[in-house]
Parts: sequence; structure tokens; C-alpha cells
Amino acid sequence: MAMIWKFMGVAKYSKTALSPKVKVRGIPTHSRHSSSKSVPSDFGANTPCSNTVELLGKAYPQDDYSNVTEKILSKVGKNLHNKKHHPLWLIKEQVKDHFYKQYIGRRGTPLFSVYDGLSPVVTVQQNFDSLLIPQTHASRRKEDNYYLNRDHMLRAHTSAHQWDLIHSGLDAFLAVGDVYRRDTIDNTHYPVFHQMEGVRLFSCHELFSNIKDGEGLQLFEQGHRTAHKQECHTMEAVRLVEFNLKQVLTKLMTHIFGDGLQVRWVDCYFPFTHPSFEMEINFQGEWMEVLGCGVMEQQLVNSAGAQDKIGWAFGLGLERLAMILYNIPDIRLFWSEDERFLKQFIVPHIWQKIKFQPLSRYPPLINDISFWLPSETYSKNDFYDLARTIGGDLIEKVVLVDEFTHPNSAAFPSEWHRQLRRQSQSCKGQRRSAIATVSFTATRRGL
Repeated sequence: MAMIWKFMGVAKYSKTALSPKVKVRGIPTHSRHSSSKSVPSDFGANTPCSNTVELLGKAYPQDDYSNVTEKILSKVGKNLHNKKHHPLWLIKEQVKDHFYKQYIGRRGTPLFSVYDGLSPVVTVQQNFDSLLIPQTHASRRKEDNYYLNRDHMLRAHTSAHQWDLIHSGLDAFLAVGDVYRRDTIDNTHYPVFHQMEGVRLFSCHELFSNIKDGEGLQLFEQGHRTAHKQECHTMEAVRLVEFNLKQVLTKLMTHIFGDGLQVRWVDCYFPFTHPSFEMEINFQGEWMEVLGCGVMEQQLVNSAGAQDKIGWAFGLGLERLAMILYNIPDIRLFWSEDERFLKQFIVPHIWQKIKFQPLSRYPPLINDISFWLPSETYSKNDFYDLARTIGGDLIEKVVLVDEFTHPNSAAFPSEWHRQLRRQSQSCKGQRRSAIATVSFTATRRGL
């Protein structure tokens, strides 16, 4: 099979030295209402020998599932969401501030705890099994995730901490962190991004206490699963949980984007919630999806030790909200160390209005490359990782243009279109040479 791809992109490519400094930390279960729990922003990752990866102070033996690149390892521990005045930090603080002020517990302390420093290294059980994701589900594929080995990986979502936090006794929390997924290359996708997870559990008394004649209402029943409820939930309980969930999220988005915000809900599917929804907002005349949510699967809640409660969960991307709110056109900019970018977000308070001013108006540099690849072991994400490893954030976009399979050998050449755009200067000379290396290496290694 042959493929033609387009390469488009550019930011700044640099190699970061790796130093083993950060220790793996477990989930803190004490002081549930402290402002946040975090680990230092310095990091450690190295390969003391060819069959071991050392990350955050712990060595992981490599096996046939190991596929984390040095480029990705260099991002671990950066914790952009915890860097003061970074746009992702601003979004996190806005959400945190809203939840702290809007939802107060019985003792006058914030109802929701915030965890923003949990280790990004998780087990496969935490990332998939605890969330009831089937063994055959496409989201488990090696082609889509960064595995340290068959048992450990870089988390693909902050939902990987749901079970542990509920098991520790929490019933209202926000978990924030960097997540890792192998993905396409364009201005809205990056292999490392940041998510916020929200969970709220209710006892029977908490859910029905404000309902007239609600004393006889129950959370659970032996029924049948429908499009609107799980088999173990009563319809009254599901309706109240769903109403609370949508009310909480509508208030949050209205607080961030302003009064009069139009919101709509789209039915969808997640393995760990039912019913499930995507929330869309109409911002500046355009409908945009901003998060996913739903009523938590009771099997997950029960297995974590909260079998007498029912709850909801949501997950949102910090980059997604920041790009919409601040009009940031390219996701690579969040990793920029250019003062012209960073200083735009140094503001006296987190709610100050900010409109991003572009750093570059240079046109992109576009090239086409093509090469033969073996059909048996080829994955498009292998090429994306290779392009990012060699070209770094210089690559703005890579697009498959054409492909065909050789009728005799079954091998397939691919042609890619690449687009390069630097944020501060035009792409000439050595930049061309760097990207040309991507084509040469892909051909030589055969991915």
C-alpha cells in the first residue's frame, strides 16, 4: 500500500536533559479539603540500560509493549497546569475557584478536593480495567497509547485515578494532570495534553433530602437497562443525578465564558458512564464540544467500596478550553518558552479577560515525501511519533494524501504532505535539513 501524506507544522525543537529526581507518589488521602496536592515540576527519565526505563525514580523493565519515546519521556514532570500564570494553570484555577466558592460542605469547607500532582505512571489495570473498559476495546491498542511495558503506561486520561480516589473515601473531587496519547499531528492534537476529572457521589439522603415527600424514594432497584438508566438505578435517582450534573457543568461553563451562553447536550457512549453525554457550547456563533460526562457505572462505584452511593463524573481538556477562551490557534504554543507568549498570561487575577496576540505571521513551509512501508507492522501513529521525535514541534501538521498496495509484494509506499510553520521566524536552511531527516529515517528504518 502506498500513502501520500502532507507535513505541516512548526514550533521550537529542543532536546531536554533528563535527570532522575522526582519520586513516585501515591494518592494522598489526608487533608481532603486542602487547596491542592502536587509534586515538584522537575522530572526524571533515563535509560540506564537498554532493557529498562527509569522514570520518576523507578525502573520499569521493557518488553514487547514498550513504545515510549525519549521525546515523550522528556515531557513527564513538566506539569504545565501547575506553572503559575501559564494559560493551562489559569483555566485550572478558574475551575477550582468556581467549585470552591459554589459548593461548600457541612463544615464550611470546600466540598470538592483537588488533586493536581498524581503520578502520570499508572498500571493498565488503573487505566482500563478499573473503568470497565473491555479487553478488546480499541482504546487499549498499543498504537494509541504509550506503554512502559505490558503492566505500566503513561495514563491516557485522568479517569485512571477515579477508582483509587473513591476507594480512599472521597465522594467529591477534581483530579488534574497531564495525559498521553499517540495521535495525529495538527494544530489541535498533541501527544501530551491536560485533563480535569470531576466526580460527585450521593447517598440516598443527600440526593432526596430536598425533594418533597422524598422519604420513600430509593437509589436502587432490580430492573432493566434502558437508554436512559442502568438496570440497578431507579428512574427518580437517575433523573436527579443527571439534573445535578448538567446544572453543575452549565454553571461552570457560564462562569468561564459569560452569561447568556447557549448549551446543548448530545447523547454518546463511554464504557464507565451510562447514560453518557457530550456538552457543547455556542461560542462566538460556533457550536463546540467541550467535555464528556455521565452517570457513573454502578459496578465501578461498587468495586471501589461505595456501593451505597450513586454518582456522576465528567472529564474536560484544559487545552480545549484555553484555545477557545483565549483564541490560541495552535496547541503546540502551550509548550512554548517564548516570553512573548508567556507574558500575555501574567495577569493580576485569574478571571481577567485575555486575547492572545499571535507571535508569527510567517507562511508555512510545505513539502511532500513518500516511501515504502511493510504492511504487517505499520501504524500511522508510528510515523507521527517518528516525525515528532526528529522534527519536534517544528512540525505543524502531517496529512496522508495517497496510498496504494503493491500487487506482488504487498508492501506499500506512502506519500505524506508536511507543513512547517515557526512561531518566531521563517523555516529555512537548517530547518529544511532537519525535516528532510524525517523522510530519510522513515525510509531507512521502515518504521
